[in-house]
Amino acid sequence: MNKKSPILNTWQVTQKTLTMYQEESLIRRKPKAPPERRAYAFLVDFVLVWLISSLVTNVFAEFLVFVLLWLVLRVIVVDKNQGQSLGKWAFDLKVIDAELKRRPSLANLTKREIIISIIAFLAMIGLKINFRNFISLLLFLTPIMIDGFTALTDEDYNQAFHDRTSKTIIVQTKRGFSLDLRIKKWLKETQKAWDKNRKKVR
Repeated sequence: MNKKSPILNTWQVTQKTLTMYQEESLIRRKPKAPPERRAYAFLVDFVLVWLISSLVTNVFAEFLVFVLLWLVLRVIVVDKNQGQSLGKWAFDLKVIDAELKRRPSLANLTKREIIISIIAFLAMIGLKINFRNFISLLLFLTPIMIDGFTALTDEDYNQAFHDRTSKTIIVQTKRGFSLDLRIKKWLKETQKAWDKNRKKVR
């Protein structure tokens, strides 16, 4: 009875390991987005929609305008702009389908943004209340805090609740403005210029 040589067994094990590694690499080939960059991108979109919708005085009408503007910015623009809203483009991020690793379908994208638009609107109401009524402020901010916390519990892709519901993930991309990096560079150059001027004065 022929027995397999140790070399052949080792080679087969190595091949299986390499195959498993390649499959895992394909699943994880997209680098996950840092939480701080996601937060910055969200704030850009949030503030833009807030500023425009705040021009409406009626609360119900303001809600409709807020959601409509949010869907335009975060669904229509994202669908036409390779998975990027203004905020995501500013910080080199894009949204993709978690399984297919490409731009999400309009249905999933709309589901995702309807959820987050309602959460964002509640946060806006809470911020308008400010600290005049701390309990109300906390209640209105709780949904967005819970949504953000779920992203921190996902070690693979930082999927928030609205990502998991719509089967989407946010990943880094080379396409964007790199606003945070530009600001850091500008601050560094400003600090150098400041230090240089102080040495001259001395």
